[in-house]
Amino acid sequence: MKKQKTFYIHTFGCQSNKSDSERIAGDYGARGYVQAKDWQSCDELVVNTCAVRQRAEHRARAFLHKVVKHFHDLGKKRPKIILTGCMVHHGYDQLYKMLPMVDEILPINEVGFNAAAIRKDKMHAWVPISVGCNSFCTYCIVPYSRGREKSRSFDEIMTEVQSLVDEGYTEITLLGMNVNSWGLEKVGIGVRKMMMNKDFNREDLPSNQSQYMTPEGIPPFVKLLQAISGFDEITKIRFMSSNPWDFHDDLVAEIGRNEKIDRYVHLPIQSGSDAVLYRMNRGYTRQKYLDIVEKLRKADPNIVIGTDIVVGFPGETDEEFTETVELAKQANWKVGFIAMYSPRPGTASWKLYEDDIPHKIKKARWEILDQIINKDNLAVRPVVV
Repeated sequence: MKKQKTFYIHTFGCQSNKSDSERIAGDYGARGYVQAKDWQSCDELVVNTCAVRQRAEHRARAFLHKVVKHFHDLGKKRPKIILTGCMVHHGYDQLYKMLPMVDEILPINEVGFNAAAIRKDKMHAWVPISVGCNSFCTYCIVPYSRGREKSRSFDEIMTEVQSLVDEGYTEITLLGMNVNSWGLEKVGIGVRKMMMNKDFNREDLPSNQSQYMTPEGIPPFVKLLQAISGFDEITKIRFMSSNPWDFHDDLVAEIGRNEKIDRYVHLPIQSGSDAVLYRMNRGYTRQKYLDIVEKLRKADPNIVIGTDIVVGFPGETDEEFTETVELAKQANWKVGFIAMYSPRPGTASWKLYEDDIPHKIKKARWEILDQIINKDNLAVRPVVV
């Protein structure tokens, strides 16, 4: 009897990467592969990478070198190594030079939905509702690693949710680089082509909200939440990530009245300084963000808000960082995912700004915010899936 081939997936990064890995596993299963118990015993090893920060890339590279050394030391043939995820933004030629042990590169946007995802959790499921990103925050590599934003159809999403209900799932998390924009009509702006112009500057970047047509009536994402809530078996709905520039009042109202939607709302701010937000091309002001926070808490005082923050963005002065500290106290976030700025080759900030904040200062600012947001709130910190 022919031995079944095995695979193993090693995942770095965010919830979207974890969800992608579940779908890669589904594709392998549909082709007759069996999941190995670890990377030391598989025929094919998929490394799903993150490139949001340089540290994440270093971790993936270190892991790959560890794999090669392990099999070399044992004198055994190593598995076929397949690289996927956000590091693919480097391009095939560069990646094969950087990582000669890689046998195959799989662009993450080629991971489809042709086979059911293989999930380990039998109560909670990640459900991607869109892939890619149309936003162009200056520091972010995602639009280049994952391509333009594409929404899955309503019918396709609802079919997947129905199958999850049939399997006994009761909790789902809707995923997208910007879930709020699901189903919105896109405006095609050639930002990448524009950035290739040697005279490109910050003022040339369009605002992120200008990438979408203004919805008429109830936004599509709110309608999707309402439809999924119609399943009696679904008791908890989460979604991430959201963005302030299109966090519509209808969405606030739906969260307030729909008890199935989790009371934890993750709403990235990135900086409390309007000047830094402008350099980041975030498309909103500090006051706009606070207005949304106020509306959410008015809709339901029990809503808990978390955020993402980047410290040490190019040019961030002591005064600008202090504005973020003050906002942290004012917004009263219970969870903060804080990152030290890391220039990503190919992004607008990499082209426009010098990485001029020393690591020592970045680290000190990180520690200040971590203390205020995370450690001081440890006793009331919510569980984030």
